[in-house]
Amino acid sequence: MISQALEDESWVEAMQEELLQFKLQKVWILVDLPFGKKAIGTKWVFRNKRDERSIVVKNKARLVAQGFRQEEGIDYDEVFAPVARIEAIRLFLAFASFMGFPVKQQPDGIFISQDKYVADILKKFDFCSIKTATTPIESNKPLVKDEDGVDVDVHVYRSMIGSLMYLTASRPDIMFAVCACARFQVTPKASHLNAVKRIFRYLKHQPKLGLWYPRDSPFELEAFLDSDYGGASLDRKSTTGGCQFLGRRLISWQCKKQTIVANSTVEVEYVAAANYCQHLVLLGLVCAAQKYFMMEMLFGLGKKMLLGLVLEAINSS
Repeated sequence: MISQALEDESWVEAMQEELLQFKLQKVWILVDLPFGKKAIGTKWVFRNKRDERSIVVKNKARLVAQGFRQEEGIDYDEVFAPVARIEAIRLFLAFASFMGFPVKQQPDGIFISQDKYVADILKKFDFCSIKTATTPIESNKPLVKDEDGVDVDVHVYRSMIGSLMYLTASRPDIMFAVCACARFQVTPKASHLNAVKRIFRYLKHQPKLGLWYPRDSPFELEAFLDSDYGGASLDRKSTTGGCQFLGRRLISWQCKKQTIVANSTVEVEYVAAANYCQHLVLLGLVCAAQKYFMMEMLFGLGKKMLLGLVLEAINSS
């Protein structure tokens, strides 16, 4: 694999870029190997970055350590890197509005909108002059597999779904409709494409909706949950939707098809509640931890005191 990559100029450039980043970020320092120690080997991992139409646009080369030659407690302690989830980002913004941090905001709160992105995707797919729609999906016309329908360009369909998925980060009003259309990305038909176009028509009607985080709001976690019964036309599975508020600030929302076929509405609600409680407990712990870390930032609490407060919140939950 290495010998083949060295014969390709694009892969050589990708490898040189990776080594350059190591140097700029000061990833390592060259030292002599201590006596009696074994050096950990490395290997190159090669990947292709593709666009919406699966066309290779960039070669990516990563130099990684061979972990199977390491021993826990000797060569490493932690095996993960902290990654900020979208809920954590929204939580931070909610805390920022509550505490009055100096961020881009209006006098009475923070408003987050992707209206520029909406304008960009409307222009990208030539929907600037289409008629508008007041809802993102027809409530009395569920999407079906439509095996006898007319085939459409699968690459364009997937590109449209991908663009809309990105928009759901700040538009919970289109979450259900986008997820429903995303189930037909393998063999999309004209009826599915029309449903996606309706979402774009709705976005043209409501391009500036977003998330509003008021400054004056209670600091309490509140959640709502609902489920249908056998609403998925393909496999008769049920769909669960929910949202969580921190006071009057919407911080998280979900729309997900259940993994089982329920035999009754009671079972649907039970499965939804069980899965939802797990997410809610985790979100509550994140809120508690975030609150105390904000206290550390504001009041300079010590690490031990901060950890004690967080553990106390976890135990009480």
